Amino acid sequence: MCGITGILIKDPARRPELGAWATPMLTSLAERGPDSAGLAVFAAEAGPTRFSLLAEDPDFDWHALATALGETLAGPHSVDPNGRHARLQLEVEPATLTEWLGEHFPGVHLLAAGGRMDLYKDAGHPEAVARRYGFPGLSGGHAVGHTRMATESAVTPAHAHPFSAGRDFCLVHNGSLSNPHSLRRRLERKGVGFDSDNDTEAACRYLQWRLAEGDELETALESGFSELDGFYTLLLGTEEGLALVRDPFACKPAVVAETDAYVAIGSEFRALAHLPDIEHAEIYEPRPEAIYTWRH
Repeated sequence: MCGITGILIKDPARRPELGAWATPMLTSLAERGPDSAGLAVFAAEAGPTRFSLLAEDPDFDWHALATALGETLAGPHSVDPNGRHARLQLEVEPATLTEWLGEHFPGVHLLAAGGRMDLYKDAGHPEAVARRYGFPGLSGGHAVGHTRMATESAVTPAHAHPFSAGRDFCLVHNGSLSNPHSLRRRLERKGVGFDSDNDTEAACRYLQWRLAEGDELETALESGFSELDGFYTLLLGTEEGLALVRDPFACKPAVVAETDAYVAIGSEFRALAHLPDIEHAEIYEPRPEAIYTWRH
């Protein structure tokens, strides 16, 4: 049992409030997922390439990493630390950065890349994770969050959600897949790499692989109904917005609230109850085996 949250702010004037709205959505679902939590935040406008980094050591010296980058990788860069996370701005291919980190700083991991998305995730109670990384102060156009109760893999930052693959693409999941290992073997034969043994990562990398092969988002999600075996509600964040699907039996809960100012998604209504004007929102339960997308 996990908790998923998502919010897309339609009114540009309210985008500075994204973190203030998204944080209580996340923490209200702590009972559904007390082991770890994460939040992916998408900027309203695309910017230079940014990488979300995670250090295994909570006291990691990010200045040392910045200095080493300047000495070994060409090009201007900036490193903005936030605890054991940091945002790195650098025009380089993700594969090149991953190789460089493995050689120089093997205790630092690349979580996500893109021009809009910053991704934070860590083990611990969702309220503690939100305080640790200042979630209430974040701003942007949309966000995807998750609280995890581990059932099939370890409790570590690497196993926390959201999972990311490709540029400005992430996924959170409530449920359990029965075929992640066979799916993983198929993808590995096609050259797709993995960072964990979590079943959600298999779903994330499968869908991103379909996108890389040329599918539109809706087509990739449609294929998931036949390829992903299990019970699930999946919420995706992309450069353009949010997407939601539920398995054919809709075993895992989800509720959506829409107003002129926002679209909000949660595993339970209590994640939405604090939102402004919620009493006038259109509130509904997404149908099973249906694809919902919301774009700016």
